[in-house]
Amino acid sequence: MSPSRFRVLTVCTGNLYRSPLAERLLREGLAAQRATIHVSSAGTAAVPGAPAPETATAVPGWAHDPSGAVTVARRLTTALVDGADLLLGAATEHREAAVRLSPVRALSRAFCLREFARLVRAEDAAGLADPGERLRALVRGAAARRGAPGPDGADDDVPDPLGASPAEVRVSVERIEESVERIVAAMASG
Repeated sequence: MSPSRFRVLTVCTGNLYRSPLAERLLREGLAAQRATIHVSSAGTAAVPGAPAPETATAVPGWAHDPSGAVTVARRLTTALVDGADLLLGAATEHREAAVRLSPVRALSRAFCLREFARLVRAEDAAGLADPGERLRALVRGAAARRGAPGPDGADDDVPDPLGASPAEVRVSVERIEESVERIVAAMASG
């Protein structure tokens, strides 16, 4: 029996900073499952084909994938939302945009990146060996936990680094790195 395919879509505004970094880190963290897990990104206001600004090259990991190719923007569409098994927005506005494009499909699969990292629990996928099925179980578990008593979700957004100070940019990078580490750890503990 072949493993089932699972598609993760990361989303920000311009698809030049936050979502490409989250995409790259998730892709690296889930490299062992790359045959079954596909990670991509898009932006709610992206100009399709626009290259990452030169300032993005000053931030380690931003604007370049491991092969050295420069990131170009892709606009979020209904087809991309419908094709995603898990959608991770950099901020609440990105999650909401996905849900507006495809309410039925996205409602239980769209999260803020930090929200999903906060809600995901490895035990939700206990006993599942197939990477795609593991991630589907993790998504169901996180969706079931929404609204449950616990930490306030007011801090779920990753701030936009565009025009930010170096310290604010570092906060964005750290929030993305921490979130991806938690997601990858939950996926790997099986």
